[in-house]
Amino acid sequence: MIRVRVLCPTPRTPDVVGLLRDEPGATHVVVVPGGAVEPAGDLVEADLAREAVDGLVEDLRGLGIVRDGGIDLLPLHTVISDAAERAEQAAPGEGVDAIVWDELLARTGQDARLSVTFVVMLTIACLLGAVGVVTDSPVTVVGAMVLGPEFGPLAALAAAIVRRRPALAREAAAALIVGFGVALGVTTAGAALGRATGAVSESVLTDLSQTAFVYQVGSINLLVALLAGVAGMVALLAGEGSGVLVGVFISVTTVPAAGFAAVAAVLGAWPQALGSLAQLAVNVVGIVVAGLIVLLVAGRGGRGAAARRRRLRSHAA
Repeated sequence: MIRVRVLCPTPRTPDVVGLLRDEPGATHVVVVPGGAVEPAGDLVEADLAREAVDGLVEDLRGLGIVRDGGIDLLPLHTVISDAAERAEQAAPGEGVDAIVWDELLARTGQDARLSVTFVVMLTIACLLGAVGVVTDSPVTVVGAMVLGPEFGPLAALAAAIVRRRPALAREAAAALIVGFGVALGVTTAGAALGRATGAVSESVLTDLSQTAFVYQVGSINLLVALLAGVAGMVALLAGEGSGVLVGVFISVTTVPAAGFAAVAAVLGAWPQALGSLAQLAVNVVGIVVAGLIVLLVAGRGGRGAAARRRRLRSHAA
């Protein structure tokens, strides 16, 4: 369940309470008159079945609560209450399949920000990926995949397209472009330094039997990217832990491909460099497309649940 905490002007409190009472998936409604200081007003709280949250937030927006007050969404991991069980049973749909769009946009928005931490982690991952490929070490390549933070902006880009949030789309695209640009630049400089000192030579390209998948592009690569994108987005929607997302990171070949592209370019191996960049593009496009599909399908189901919820309200009235 999710606790919805509403700060609202006192004249609108009866409307907010009315929405909560009419919502079959809401329970534990609490009103604290004058409980809000800034902005001034009342504090209204309720526990909602996850599948009922998005529709209620939409109704609260219609009351102007976002403009004159505020709405907080607090996940509840354990609720011991018969009333809560009845609310979850009464709410249409299944909570694990429900999208709370504001929650999703907030989570992906945080991951989409261009920050020093994001750029540093992506750069280190690219360097590790490059080392893993030139040493033909699958273990190091997998480590680079796990370390890479690029899935966050890719998921945010898909969510921004579906919800028509151009600002979020620009932010996610900027994080990816600048992040990979810096990572490729640093990796290229490192490869050039290695070549100048003799640590990296053309001989590293002679035996890449264990890591050739990084620059060999095929339909299977696109399929893997699509499946990984679906799994990652479903995990985000369901609020699953990091275990599922780590599996997604290991499945896709974005960071190692970017790292090896820099090394291959420094060594003049342009077929491998171009193949690595193509591998990077295939994985990026596959993940975003898969995310779009998941969100569009799940969003359609959410609209159906919202329609059923409104019918229940009308019957109750």
